[in-house]
Formats: sequence, C-alpha cells, structure tokens
Amino acid sequence: MSISAENTTHESVAAGITAPEPTPEEAAQLEQLYRDFDKENLIPLWTEIGDLMPMVPSPKAVPHVWRWSDLYPLAARAGDLVPVGRGGERRAIALANPGLGGTAYATPTLWAAIQYLGGRETAPEHRHSQNAFRFVVEGEGVWTVVNGDPVRMSRGDFLLTPGWNFHGHHNDTDEPMAWIDGLDIPFVHYADAGFFEFGTERVTDEATPDISRSERLWAHPGLRPLSGLDDTTSSPIAAYRWKYTDAALREQLLLEDEGHPATVSQGHAAIRYTNPTTGGDVMPTIRAEFHRLRAGATTETVREVGSSVWQVFEGSGSVVLDGETRTLAKGDLFVVPSWAAWSLQAESEFDLFRFSDAPIFERLNFNRTYIEGRTK
Repeated sequence: MSISAENTTHESVAAGITAPEPTPEEAAQLEQLYRDFDKENLIPLWTEIGDLMPMVPSPKAVPHVWRWSDLYPLAARAGDLVPVGRGGERRAIALANPGLGGTAYATPTLWAAIQYLGGRETAPEHRHSQNAFRFVVEGEGVWTVVNGDPVRMSRGDFLLTPGWNFHGHHNDTDEPMAWIDGLDIPFVHYADAGFFEFGTERVTDEATPDISRSERLWAHPGLRPLSGLDDTTSSPIAAYRWKYTDAALREQLLLEDEGHPATVSQGHAAIRYTNPTTGGDVMPTIRAEFHRLRAGATTETVREVGSSVWQVFEGSGSVVLDGETRTLAKGDLFVVPSWAAWSLQAESEFDLFRFSDAPIFERLNFNRTYIEGRTK
C-alpha cells in the first residue's frame, strides 16, 4: 500500500464528475428526506464523508511551541499563589493546544504539563487509570513515591507512574523544583475509561534513598530477576537514569565515528525506553524516546499517524513543522500533530526527549509513516 502526503480531497475529486441536477420534484423529496433523517437522529454518510474519511489525516491539533523561559516563571508564580493539597491535588499547568478549542490537551491523546513543587511541600497520594510519567529537565530534591517506593528525581531522569499505581511527591529541600508530566488523559477521557482514588494525605514513605527498590531489582542491563518472570503491562522500572541514557547516546556516536552502524542517520543517535519484561514500550499507551543530534546534523522530513510531544533537554537548534521553522532552546516544548511534517536541525549538540501515542496506533494497525523522498 502506498502512502501519499498529497492534499487531495473528496470535493476536488467530485468536482471532476458531472452529475445531473435534480428535478424540482426530486429536490422537494430530498428536502423531506433530510428532515426525516433529522427527526430520527440520523446523518447520511454522503454529506459527511470529507470530515469522517479524509484522504489523509486532518487533525484539529496544530503544531505549537511552548517556551521554557515563559513556562517556568508562570509556574513559579503559581507556586507563590496556589497551594498543593486535596481537591486540586497537583500544581500542574497543562499545555493547551491552540487548535483543540480550549481543552487542556497537547494532542487528542496526550496530556503534558509543567508541575511545580515548592520547598518542603508534599503532593498527597492518589491513583488513577491514566498512565503517567515525569521527565526532569533541571533540578533535584524531590522524591516521587510509587506504591510505597521512594524514587529520586534528578536532571535527565525519566520516571514512570503506570495506571492505578498510588503515587505522591515530596520535596526534601528548601528549593522548588519543576518537571514535565506526560499522561494519556485525553485518550482515557474520550474512551470513558477513567477511575480515580484518593490515597494518604502525605506519602506512605518519606525516605530519600538514592536508588529505589524497583531499580535495585530491575535496572541491571540484560539481567532479569528470576523472582519476576511474568510479563508486566508496564515497565517495573520506576526510573530510567540520565547517566545510562547519556552513555548509550554517546556510544552510538562514537561507534559511528569508528565506521560502525549504530545511529538512526548520520549524526543522529536515539534510544527508546523499554519494558524489560516484554521488550516493548514502557506503558501500553505511551512511547518514550531520547534523541541526540551532532552540531550541524539534520533529520529527514517525516509524517506519522499519531502525535508526539518533544522537550529540548540541552543545546539549541530548530524544528521545521509543516514547513515553518521554529528555533528551540533548553526546556522548550513542541507538539507534532498526526501527519504533520517535521524535521530537526541542530545548531549545537542537540538533546531532545520525546513521547508519543505510537503504541495505541500500532496495536490498532493504524500506524503509518511517510518519509519525504523515500516513501511512495
């Protein structure tokens, strides 16, 4: 099956076909037919096919960039004015896609927010159906407690809170800390699959270990405990540490220098965070990756079914979204809607975290990818 990125429409095809005009009697009968459809809550396909079955995806979400230099000061102001506690639960500020009519969604399937926790503050425990993660672009001093396991949060760490796991956060320092939350809230909401339950008023364990129990058991490359041979829906590793991510990307580029195949493309190293029990994605609805581009490197222009959110971890560069170039700096976030064309250009060494809804579309066999100049 070929995949086209062309903007052919039903209307443009129909315009080339000459159909006879209805007689006055037929026109009157058609008007009555449509009134009868309305009366019975029916809608004919032939009046809606362009919206229901477009030639290529036509998302309402639009490409957009949020600047860290704007987000962080706003979060800090919220830290001064908005308490953390029961009811609101979290001081999290969602990225609202301008194309989605005021909903608190980055894309129709993904929720992303900056969460801010002040010094010595505690966000109480709760759990919910939605799958969640944290990614830390800067700072330390907070522990997230997942099902009673305290997990240190530090710069570059990717931390999981799979659905229906109790979790809360506590800041053990006098300084505030902010990070990015990612969840599948929109997908769960539209599917009417959401549940929520309150936990303790604080957290069940206020310890501050350097390494969580889940890491001690599971985070040894290539090794799996015999006490955990059953596959799990989500990864049992609570934190994927930056030192391992950084080392993996660095070695890919070094191998490329030595003439060995190791990178996605010239100057472009990338990893996917995986569930060690299955080799698949860390959670059933969310894929997470990290990308590093050498200074001067560029990626191919790609279109994909499904949406993604990116955050710049370090360095500077730009993203081209549907032909428009947006410059990027540390902490900036941008969204790529379904079938939007994107490519990256690195000015300096360019590190980016990415999460997407790819596991959903792959399981449904709706996934498609178009690479400009390569895919027919």
